[in-house]
Amino acid sequence: MAQSSRTGIMLIGAPGSGKGTQAKKLKESLGYAHVSTGDLLRAAVKQGTELGKQAKSFMDAGGLVPDELVIGLLEEALTKPETHKGFILDGFPRTAVQAEALDAKVSLDKVIYMKVPFELIEERITGRRMSKSGHVYHVKYNPPETEGVCDVTGEELYQRSDDTPEKVQERLDKFVAETQPVVPRYQAKGIVVEVDGVGTPDEVFTRISAVL
Repeated sequence: MAQSSRTGIMLIGAPGSGKGTQAKKLKESLGYAHVSTGDLLRAAVKQGTELGKQAKSFMDAGGLVPDELVIGLLEEALTKPETHKGFILDGFPRTAVQAEALDAKVSLDKVIYMKVPFELIEERITGRRMSKSGHVYHVKYNPPETEGVCDVTGEELYQRSDDTPEKVQERLDKFVAETQPVVPRYQAKGIVVEVDGVGTPDEVFTRISAVL
């Protein structure tokens, strides 16, 4: 896959910094494809593709999906027609190896580094509650009208197993050790813009729009 002239935007930030929310808003605003590695992994596993089967074996064992499999999924996604106008990367790259593979395939125009204090991230994630249908609430910011029950479906709300304080700290430590060191690579290219990720989704989106 050769480099192309399409527009590429990367959102980078710690878990819970709001990358997914802002990627969806950018997709609606710009008409670019939202490429989320988490979504790609879940779709590949559900569809039973060869890459999905390989990834599932690692996920079922509680391990990390190897870089080469994640890179393969991303390369596959970036060949699809919906990415030809432009794409927004969410959750990739997470490591230096992934960044090198990405740079060999596409040229990014802008890297949005979303900065949120870790104590606020922990509050955001540990307070999150979900329904099986995928509706998301927060015990502090947007609690359901009926405690513990989804307003839309009536399903019982639950906390994801990786949303506990201990798991959140592990994810933040991994971000500091593996993903944060990727940022200087793009700062050297002059394409990194730091954006304050504290505030409502609309407030943060206004800041991102101002720098694009």
